[in-house]
Order: sequence, then C-alpha cells, then structure tokens
Amino acid sequence: MSVRPPTYPRIRRARAALAASCAALLLAATGCSFGEPDPDPAGEPPTFPTPSASASPGGAGQQVVATVLAKGLRVPWAIGFLPDGGALVTERDSGRILKVGPESGPDGLRVSVAQTIADVAAAGEGGLLGIAISPDYQRDRTLFVYYTTERDNRIARLRLGEEPTPIVTGIPKAGVHNGGGLGFGPDGQLYASTGDAGERPNSQNVKSLGGKILRITRDGKPATGNPFPDSPVWSLGHRNVQGFAWDSAKRMYAVEFGQNTWDEINQIEKGKNYGWPEVEGRSDDKRFVNPITQWSTADASCSGLAAVERLLVTACLRGKRLWVVELTDTGTVLGQPRELLTNRYGRLRAVAAAPDGSIWVTTSNHDGRGEPAPEDDRILRLVFADGGAGRS
Repeated sequence: MSVRPPTYPRIRRARAALAASCAALLLAATGCSFGEPDPDPAGEPPTFPTPSASASPGGAGQQVVATVLAKGLRVPWAIGFLPDGGALVTERDSGRILKVGPESGPDGLRVSVAQTIADVAAAGEGGLLGIAISPDYQRDRTLFVYYTTERDNRIARLRLGEEPTPIVTGIPKAGVHNGGGLGFGPDGQLYASTGDAGERPNSQNVKSLGGKILRITRDGKPATGNPFPDSPVWSLGHRNVQGFAWDSAKRMYAVEFGQNTWDEINQIEKGKNYGWPEVEGRSDDKRFVNPITQWSTADASCSGLAAVERLLVTACLRGKRLWVVELTDTGTVLGQPRELLTNRYGRLRAVAAAPDGSIWVTTSNHDGRGEPAPEDDRILRLVFADGGAGRS
C-alpha cells in the first residue's frame, strides 16, 4: 500500500463520508482507539520518518488504515489544525509547539518546532497542555494555549514567535488533575476544562476555577450569558476533564476521569452540576447530571475527544484503545460503544478530526505510566476505507 501525505479538499463531504463509513463499521461490530505521550529530557528534536501504514479489518469489507505520521515525540498532548490543513501539536513535558505538515519533506510530512513556551513548569500531569486555533486565524494569526507554571495553570494568547499574554491565571495546579482542554465552541467563545488539582472541594465551589468547564472571551473575560454572575464557570462538579467536543447539532460533550470505578462521557449544559466528589458515574441524585455512557477505569481513562457528525471518538490511556460512540438525533447513545486499536499502540491521548475527514491520534507511552516502544511517541492518522467514500 502506498502512503501519501494528507490532502485537505472538500472538508464537509470528507467528514460526512468518514462518519458514514465509521457508522457502518459500528454496525459491523468493530471499534476505535487513541492515546497520550511523554517529555524529552535531553531536549533533542523529534524524528519524522517516512509515514508507514497498516490496516485493521473492519466489517462488510471495510478497513481502518492507520498511518504513522511522526514518531520519536515526547507526550504529544493536543492537536489544533490550521487553515492550510497543517497542525500544531503541543508536547506536555518539553513545552514545545510542533508544526506538522501539510508540506512534504524528503522523509514524509515536514515537522518542525514552531515555538517553545519558556515558563512551562512540567511535572506530573502538568505542562504544556491544550491548544486552540483562533477561528479567525487567517486574519489575526492568533492561538491560545493552556499550561502549567510554577504558580498555577493558566491560559494565554499568542502569535507564533511572540511571548504569550496570559488571559486567565490562578487555575489550581498539582501533580495530578490539571485538566487542560481548550477549544472554541460553535458560539465563538473559548472553552477550557480544568481539574480539581487533587482538592475535591474545588469542584463544588463556584468561586474556584478548579473542577470546572470555563467559557470565556478571547480576552479571558467571562462570556456573556454565563450562568453565574461575573464568573467564567460554565459547568461544575468535574474531577478532571481533558477532552471535549461539539457534535453536528452543536451539543457539547466531555470525557471525565473517574477515580477507581467509572470514567464518563457527559453532555455538558449551561450551569449544570456533574456530581464530583459526591458521585462517580450514574446515580439517583437529581442534583447531578448523569453521564450518557460510562466505562470501568481499566477499560477507559480517556483523555481526548473528537466529534465527527453523529460520532464521538475518545482516546484512552489506561484502556489503550479508542471508544466510538454513535449518537441519536437527541444526543443519547445509539447501541453499544465500540472499541478499536485495543492494545495496539499503547496509551492514547489526543484525538482530533482533521480537515480532510481523517482522524489524528497521539500516543502517550512516555508519560511515566506507559511502556514505550522504540518509535514512541507517535502521531497516527486513521481513515476508514471501504473502496469508496472515506478512502484515503
């Protein structure tokens, strides 16, 4: 099989084709999986080999083709796509923002270090985490990053090559539960997910930024229409949310790390309380919103989340797989979630829907909890191929 660097035309049609072929794959009883990576103590640049591909059999004659776009990274944490189809990828422990493609080099996709955030203080689960590209990037060249410093977790605005300007500071930090998700919603506002930083009361305290999903302007101010006066808080009662996404109906979903029993996907609504630390997983307590689906922590511990039409795809660390969830017209779960790539690439962290309709995933085997292979950590590109729509 020949492997080409990705191309990026006809975005809407490509994504619809991917959704159709993945939905058919679900009906054929197969599934999906992704992961998280680690730091580069030597400060060496990553290596970027000629992409290689392998195929997993699906149902009804379909295949899931996994292409390795880059290897030798250290804990790639988040992916943000640029208007030209290239991507910016954060490395948690090195503090580097990598530029991946879309240009081709002699060894496949061209990857370079776009910038290093100097005041990142990586430790435990903290470091350079989420990234969000401005919806007006072609005009303003602006992006946003979520990272850990010596004092706090914070969100900053920057242009590549310039110093970051903090817009939200004082988000609680710790060795664990730093949250870190960042993304623009369909309403044009910037959303961020935070963790409880190991302090359970943070999650139920509306005055704390910990254990929340925040909704802010591009200047870091509370967005108009937020549920609590003069507050960036959009939802509360979270233990540690890293990944979130919106479906085609503009409904927001987030993956939640449980403690020892249940990991969750929740539909996120304005002002709602998701229960931590009072409950984990589903409960009969009417004060709290129940998840739309849940898994045992051994099968999940999911970090990244992407939405493609009516599908949610989440990448799991401890579970070493992707879970694919199909949604009904009302946003509930249709059928049973399916798994893909289980135990094939190790721990999986970021997952993102690319402009060409493929899905990019990062591994996270250098994060201190994995067993890295010689090629780790990697960026993978997944395409559902059936001889027609959605084929690379």
